[in-house]
Amino acid sequence: MEAALGSDLFVRSQRGLAPTKLAPALRPHAEIMGSTVAALLRTASGAAGTVAGTVRISASEVIGVEYLLPVLTQLRREHPQLVIELALTDRVDDLLRREADIAVRNTELTQGALVAQRLAPVDLGFHGHRDYFGRHGVPATLADLARHDLIGFDAETPALRAMLAHLPGLDRTSFALRPDSNLAQLAAI
Repeated sequence: MEAALGSDLFVRSQRGLAPTKLAPALRPHAEIMGSTVAALLRTASGAAGTVAGTVRISASEVIGVEYLLPVLTQLRREHPQLVIELALTDRVDDLLRREADIAVRNTELTQGALVAQRLAPVDLGFHGHRDYFGRHGVPATLADLARHDLIGFDAETPALRAMLAHLPGLDRTSFALRPDSNLAQLAAI
């Protein structure tokens, strides 16, 4: 790439590579090119008129594991030529940049050029192990949560902000344990 550009992207030294000023400026364009090539390959992998090829689906860990895997298993039984890439992340992939073909999220659609469809609701709530409740009692009100060891998120996300907007008095600092993984949160309970 350096030869094609006629410019150095990295300075090479005994300590390794260090990016030049041009490298960070080109990074977003290179990322777009990379996701576009991946999308091109996924699109080209399917034949017209058949359910075949590769589709990349992005979903949160819990939705992917608890909700999507059974659905995708049945889909694969019905369409064995379909290859599914499942990216389990809370990062909201940019579908317009083709970082994924389908995204399953519990946030409102912000990119107007996309098509959204609501899925069946998923119940959310506060949960605890019976041993914990035996030692600390069951909270009767939301205000009672302040005296309990809550498990929550390590970083504030759009979904967390939306949830906390309906729970006065709770914020990220209310969580005594903050795993960066939804599955770890579930296991911690």
